[in-house]
Amino acid sequence: MTKLDTRLALDQLRESCEKAFAAEKRKILVCGGTGCVSGGSLQIFERLKELMEEHHVPVEVELQKDPHQDVVGLKKSGCHGFCEMGPLIRIEPEGWLYTKVKLEDCEEILESTIIKGECIDRLAYRQNGEIYRRQADIPFYKKQTRLVLEHCGHINATSIYEYLAIGGYRAFEKALFDMQPEDIIQEITESNLRGRGGGGFQTGKKWASARVQKENPKYIVCNGDEGDPGAFMDRSVMEGDPNKMLEGMMIAGIAVGAQEGFIYVRAEYPLAVERLRIAIEQANALGLLGDHILGSDFSFQIHINRGAGAFVCGEGSALTASIEGKRGMPRVKPPRTVEHGLFEKPTVLNNVETYANVPMIIQNGSAWYKSIGPENSPGTKAFALTGTINNTGLIEVPMGTTLREVIFDIGGGMRGNTDFKAVQIGGPSGGCLTAKELDIPLDFDSLKKVGAMIGSGGLVVMDTKTCMVEVARFFMHFTQNESCGKCVPCREGTKRMLEILERIVDGKGRDGDIELLLELADTISHTALCGLGKSAPSPVVSTIRNFRSEYEAHIYDKKCPAGVCAKLRTFVINPELCKGCSKCARNCPVNAISGELRKPFTIDQDVCIKCGTCMSNCPFHAISTEA
Repeated sequence: MTKLDTRLALDQLRESCEKAFAAEKRKILVCGGTGCVSGGSLQIFERLKELMEEHHVPVEVELQKDPHQDVVGLKKSGCHGFCEMGPLIRIEPEGWLYTKVKLEDCEEILESTIIKGECIDRLAYRQNGEIYRRQADIPFYKKQTRLVLEHCGHINATSIYEYLAIGGYRAFEKALFDMQPEDIIQEITESNLRGRGGGGFQTGKKWASARVQKENPKYIVCNGDEGDPGAFMDRSVMEGDPNKMLEGMMIAGIAVGAQEGFIYVRAEYPLAVERLRIAIEQANALGLLGDHILGSDFSFQIHINRGAGAFVCGEGSALTASIEGKRGMPRVKPPRTVEHGLFEKPTVLNNVETYANVPMIIQNGSAWYKSIGPENSPGTKAFALTGTINNTGLIEVPMGTTLREVIFDIGGGMRGNTDFKAVQIGGPSGGCLTAKELDIPLDFDSLKKVGAMIGSGGLVVMDTKTCMVEVARFFMHFTQNESCGKCVPCREGTKRMLEILERIVDGKGRDGDIELLLELADTISHTALCGLGKSAPSPVVSTIRNFRSEYEAHIYDKKCPAGVCAKLRTFVINPELCKGCSKCARNCPVNAISGELRKPFTIDQDVCIKCGTCMSNCPFHAISTEA
């Protein structure tokens, strides 16, 4: 790579990249996101490359400055989002999407699609008997507005040249040469971009507060920790379009007068770390990072710090402490991070998705951004859609989209024709929403009114077979385990709440347990030091509020209405189906089953330990559970 030393040199390189990108007559985009990689997509990529070379098909895996006009671009892209259907391959220029691709499909893809230009219908997505060949027509994608995720799945995730070819670093160029720092902050402030990491604080105000600080140096920090169970939005951006996030950080550096940035990403994201490392190396090689960028007075460097997976390090002061090499623990505020952050200097801290919004706002203007979504929460939001839903994956919708649209239109409704029961939004820090809230708009203010929060964007959908007491216990176990232990309310309070919940699901609940849980929740949320502790009781409070009868059934009736809690299940033998083979009795670890051969057996409920071994061993399906 030749280092660019002027704005003109960048424009000339971008023009060359655009021509090379357009010259590829066909693009084969193999999903290189973590989900598809685990399904074998990299082996599929290598096999396609091998077959194309064997058949003398002109193929390029890297964008060439002077490509052959008939070249086929074979690319490892980022996450396409439709994780339920992976491994995925997108075919351009037609926009076809192949789903659940296997290694043995490669020969047919070469013969039919790459050589003949025909779509393979058996690999296309089907729903209700209809074939959807084009990705844009699939209901999962059709109702989305993909802006942050626009290029994930559409470009080579490890090529800065392809990022330049689709207009990358234009916003940085504009901010560097055509705007003053105050203009950048004003544009971000007017856009009303709110932080996508959880609390929804206004990004422009944060940047303005950091800029007016007298102390130097100042730092830009990106929170890529993303510790919520089931959340993978930031990971997908870092894996699929890392340069967009870097560009946002660089613009923030110009705005506040910082010359150094740090990305804090969990070590459990090795692919994201690798893609970020490649993007930073390529930007340095081109002179887009380093000293006197493009011949200007602006210098900027970006470093990667890998976290050890502590959930509490998603909190700002704990995160900066971890970067400094200290134990990741929150501190008392004020002072805020913008005044006293990394290395005790003024610091701007935003998450991956927030920074990825910045280039679009600078390039298109705040008025454009505010035209998307509600006035108080403009723009889009990426969500990780998981749980008992037909279409799991990564989605992006305008703020203000309702839960009903997300779950039933994009998500395809409940799996197995079960009924919707609830959705946990915002991870362990969020709340539980029920059918009566399906039409609530997904934005910061609307969710706050019903005791929930967007958080980083995890959506866990649950059906009627889900036990809400067990859900509360699961999230409390997670937050209690992740508590740093610095403050007593979180360290001891979450432990007490977990003990009570474990007692309830074990069938040992007591009168007054519900009231005690609510009292502990109130104390912890008002006295804990950081956001982890303050929000830890939220899943418990919201499940009690919406499903109090389930708690009462566990405590007073010793029943789990959903039939989930093992200690509250009753195994019974249907005498009409039992053949008296004695297999259940022979496999029972506590000898709770008795009877005579060729006659129905019975279970002694006082001895039974609810392990389920009898049911799994019965060849006649004569044993079932009663909630």
